[in-house]
Amino acid sequence: MTDQNLAVIVLAAGQGTRMKSARPKILHTLAGIPIVGHVLATARELDPAHIVVVVRHERDAVAAAIIELLPEAVIVDQDDIPGTGRAVEVGIGALPSNFAGDIVVVSGDVPLLDAGTLSGLLDAHRAAEGAATVLSAVFDDASGYGRIVRSAEGSFDRIVEQKDATAAELRIAEINSGTYVFRSEALRTQLPAVGSHNSQGEKYLTDVIGLLRTTGSEVIAVPVSESWIVGGINDRVQLADAARRLNAMIVRGWQLAGVTVHDPDTTWIDLAATIGEDVELLPGTMVLGPTVIERGAIIGPDTSLDACEVGAGATVRRSDATLAVIGAGASVGPFAYLRPGTYLGENGKIGTFVETKNSKIGAGSKVPHLSYIGDTTIGEHTNIGAGAITANYDDLAKHPTTIGSHVHSGSHNVFVAPVRIGDGAKTGAGTVVRKDVPAGALAITVAPQRNMTGWVEANRSGTESAKAAAASESTDEA
Repeated sequence: MTDQNLAVIVLAAGQGTRMKSARPKILHTLAGIPIVGHVLATARELDPAHIVVVVRHERDAVAAAIIELLPEAVIVDQDDIPGTGRAVEVGIGALPSNFAGDIVVVSGDVPLLDAGTLSGLLDAHRAAEGAATVLSAVFDDASGYGRIVRSAEGSFDRIVEQKDATAAELRIAEINSGTYVFRSEALRTQLPAVGSHNSQGEKYLTDVIGLLRTTGSEVIAVPVSESWIVGGINDRVQLADAARRLNAMIVRGWQLAGVTVHDPDTTWIDLAATIGEDVELLPGTMVLGPTVIERGAIIGPDTSLDACEVGAGATVRRSDATLAVIGAGASVGPFAYLRPGTYLGENGKIGTFVETKNSKIGAGSKVPHLSYIGDTTIGEHTNIGAGAITANYDDLAKHPTTIGSHVHSGSHNVFVAPVRIGDGAKTGAGTVVRKDVPAGALAITVAPQRNMTGWVEANRSGTESAKAAAASESTDEA
């Protein structure tokens, strides 16, 4: 049920220069979802009355991603006044003027902060009936963070930034995570009083905490259970660390749901994936995007599935597939490449060193090895011989090939599209099929074989080949 007394402001205006990337920092992905997408999902899980996202750097790209991820979010632009305090100030401006509830402030680059932690923070804030609540964490190395200074009794006293801290304060391990809950009235009252007269020329949100304490308002700090929960993403090292931690949690969740993961350290699963019971994921497997794997399938080793559907009991080994459908009981690989639009029917086979694209291969049909099948429809229980190519491109356009059911093609065939092979037809080895083949017919394009006796002796005299031939002739005569 929507909490009408709750609003969430997501700070997503930062430039993220330490990522050294043309892509906005918060649009880099974790488990298939942009960093900011994790934050938005957490905000939505709180079910607040309002979610406001403050943007600035690469505004259009960030805003487009936010709209796609959370259409109900309100996007506001931070102006030329820098700082988190100013970001929250413009965020409040997007809330109804009569909103008098609590405001949760989160950063768009803290993807592992979960709704359970924020709910606990909100509960503590409301129980204390204070003006603000700070989410804190205890770090082994607190360098660079503002420290939480507490009184002798353990209650919150103030936040001191590292550059202003005394030697004793620098030894404090509890830090300010940058996540807060404010009573809206207190925040609206104090933000206008925050200045930007500091070394960075920024309007800091932490100054609101100081002002609240100066006026005697109640402020508390609540530490998280694990410090990694509030870890921000500032560079690619931190991105990789967060990705590993999140992936470990995802893998463990699927293991507990009945999926066998042989090597969790080399298995990567995106959040959007769905995996059935008794599926086996072998080492080096990547299950990406909204991939669906049905019960009992075996995937891997060394396999990547991106937005694919895999039927029950199918096997996919050492292969790469994108936007492909693999039917129940079918087998793929090793070393197959399934491009978008591939559909492999029940109990079908796409074998070793086979590439497919925009093709439907019917139930029980096989393309066992060394073939390219593109823009092709193959019926049921057909066998395509080794080295087959559907020549679908004439330098101007793509053309279709249709191969019927119960067809057997010989090795090293080329089907020059557009062409149709009827049900039950056969093609001989080495055939280049340029015309339609009627049902039940045999198509061959093989020229008569001609043996030119003595050619090697006449044209390669003195070579090892000539000597071997002469020795063989002598043996035959004897």
